[in-house]
Amino acid sequence: MQKKNSEPSGLEQLIKALKDQPEQKAAPVHLWNPDYCGELDMVIEPDGSWHYDGTPIGREKLVRLFATVLKREGESYFLVTPVEKIGITVKDAPFNAVAMEQKGKGKNQILSFTTNVGDTVIAGKEHPLRFAKGQKSDDIKPYIMIRAGLEARLSRPVYYELANLALDQETTEKADNSVPASIGVWSNGVFFPFTTSAS
Repeated sequence: MQKKNSEPSGLEQLIKALKDQPEQKAAPVHLWNPDYCGELDMVIEPDGSWHYDGTPIGREKLVRLFATVLKREGESYFLVTPVEKIGITVKDAPFNAVAMEQKGKGKNQILSFTTNVGDTVIAGKEHPLRFAKGQKSDDIKPYIMIRAGLEARLSRPVYYELANLALDQETTEKADNSVPASIGVWSNGVFFPFTTSAS
């Protein structure tokens, strides 16, 4: 991967530019359109871990800071400040959903998901769940939209919890003849069937 130009930029300069960002609050990157400054050797792995120059970034506070200025354009990802836009590599989704909370049942059910970088969203119209096909025919990759095209992939324990919830719900709804056409879950008034689309 080509590294970003070495003039006054790079990871240290980026961190300096981000110092004044409120912690754990996404920046208005949709309003920023700075010049493209090249690529940074930063990679977000499928498990949600961030790496710089081949080394894991161990400081959670730093990862959360970078996450607040992450922007997606088409299939490309960038770290964006008001003055620069730097490309990075995302191997799957930029975030992982590491916890799920259920409130209510059936059509009144509310499912909230928390990511590895501290975002919490409620699955629904604005934050839909989707299920993509994995490499194997029976493999499903579940995701939830977090913000502005940035998704979180559900961690395996969270996905199992969601799948068990769907099975329990299907059994209950069959008993009162109100089962939907396909297995899935309700959240915030929206039914999400466990049907897959191309990844």
